[in-house]
Amino acid sequence: MLVAWGVTSAGGGGSRDDGKSGGSDPVESITPGPSGSGPAISQQPGGRDESGSGEDGGSGGSAGSGGSDGGASDGGSSDGASTGGADTAGSGAGGGGTAGLQVPAGSPLPECKPAAVRLSLRTKVSYGPDDKPKFELIAKNTSSATCKADLGPKSAVLTVTEAGGEDDDPVWSSKDCPAAAGPLFLKVPAGATVIHTVDWNRTLSAPGCATPPAGKAGPGTYLLEAKIPGEPVQRASFVLAKD
Repeated sequence: MLVAWGVTSAGGGGSRDDGKSGGSDPVESITPGPSGSGPAISQQPGGRDESGSGEDGGSGGSAGSGGSDGGASDGGSSDGASTGGADTAGSGAGGGGTAGLQVPAGSPLPECKPAAVRLSLRTKVSYGPDDKPKFELIAKNTSSATCKADLGPKSAVLTVTEAGGEDDDPVWSSKDCPAAAGPLFLKVPAGATVIHTVDWNRTLSAPGCATPPAGKAGPGTYLLEAKIPGEPVQRASFVLAKD
């Protein structure tokens, strides 16, 4: 029995010719790199007029600055432009678009030619007693070149007139007393659609920053109009509901 055990022990666990023990060499472990923590941010947050930082050194306006809104007689521009739906009305209602990025007047981008950009106007059909009406100017670049469009309060003039009123004088106009009278250039990429949204706080306005009538616009139906040089007049209507 001792002899048999010795023979079995000598033949069962032989070593390899190269002097290494049988089996594979240990494999070094690889530590994985850090994984992503979420989607990349493609657009900078913005303010009342635009919802992002502009290219070519420009930046979107913050609340109360860089605006196309009127001063005391006008609200600001909204940073959350709506994309429309069943509760909207106006020329070219529906469709999509993103909030435009503001660029400085000295940007190397060429100004959009009237034939290259199609403009439309949009607003909700009705606003509740505590709602602030929002007016959307929509610019679609039908050309193959990126350009900048001036949608400032004196270039893209918005007016609100009471439907069925005694006269045709507007109760509010963006050009009457704007907080920023200069141009407001927005970048319009080739083939893209951008939206500039203006809030109206229902206050009345008077030309040349004259003292407007007291009070605010009351319940009723109103006509909204946008006049832009070289473009057809855009129109829409909306209702201010009763309390």
